[in-house]
Parts: sequence; structure tokens; C-alpha cells
Amino acid sequence: MAVPLPLRTDFTASALRRHARQTQDANQARRLLALAAIYDGGSRGDAARIGGVGLQIVRDWVVRFNAEGPDGLVNRKVPGPSRRLDEVLRRALAAIVESGPMPAVHGVVRWRLVDLAQWVWEEFRVSVSEDTVGRELRALGYRKLSARPRHHAQAPEAVEAYKKISLPCWTQSRKRRASHRPT
Repeated sequence: MAVPLPLRTDFTASALRRHARQTQDANQARRLLALAAIYDGGSRGDAARIGGVGLQIVRDWVVRFNAEGPDGLVNRKVPGPSRRLDEVLRRALAAIVESGPMPAVHGVVRWRLVDLAQWVWEEFRVSVSEDTVGRELRALGYRKLSARPRHHAQAPEAVEAYKKISLPCWTQSRKRRASHRPT
């Protein structure tokens, strides 16, 4: 059986319990209390039961605690995947959106997200989804604008004649006026 990693000597069980009381992070408090049990002479198995985890997790907590102290026991934000489009690709995407498509070259008369994703693949051999292109364009300050649809045979005179003309002042209905008469 391997020898367990020793804990830092600059902390005590009571100091860890004090840190656990003062913290607002429940997970950090649970980890501090588990390590306080080890400082009190308990086994790593006891600390694992207190923390509700396995022995390997307790070992990871000890390594983080020894390296960073109590702050090392706070949950870290997971970095996630790296961005597909770097700064050069973003600038190229913004430039192609600004210049607009050329129907003879690009085969489209207006850019759609699927067209831009295809353009990124053809130019840079980077596969991106429509969602990613939309998110990047939104981050660059672009918004989706659509023209209001209009029938090809619409006559402007007919539209004006069809518009409802409201009276300049509102009038009360007869029933309501009758009920507000002074007696």
C-alpha cells in the first residue's frame, strides 16, 4: 500500500474548520471539513466518507490544498473547447459580410448562415456549424435583418385606399355617455 501524501504543516484542523464556517461555497466547506478530519488523525477513508467521495478524490483535494491552500478547494470553471474561429478568421468573416456576396462567384444573392459556414470551409478548411457562425457574427455586432415581404403585384394606390382612417378624436359610446349624465 502506498504512503498517503502528507498535508501542509502551516494549517491545523481548527483553522480549516474556521475557514469552512466562513466560506460561502458549500463544496469548499465540505472539502475543508474532510481535510480537517485528516488533521485530527482520521484516516483518508474517514475523510472520504465525510466528503461523500472516493479515496482518489480525497488525494486530489490534498494535492490541490498543498499547492494552493484553502482557495485551491474551490470549484474551478471548466475551460471548455477552444474557439473554432481565431481573430484572423473573424476579421475575414466580417470582411466578407461587409462586402456582400457576388452571385457569379459565391452562387448566392444574400448571405445565409449556412452559406457563410460553407464559405469558411472552402476558404480556411475549418468546419463550423451555423450556430457558431451566428454566434460569432452576433459577437462582431451584426444582427439578422429581414425585409418585410411584399407581393410582387402590389399597387401603392390600393394600399393607401385600404388603410383604415381613424377619427381624430375618440368618442364615447352612447351607453356610456348616458350612464355618466349628472342627475
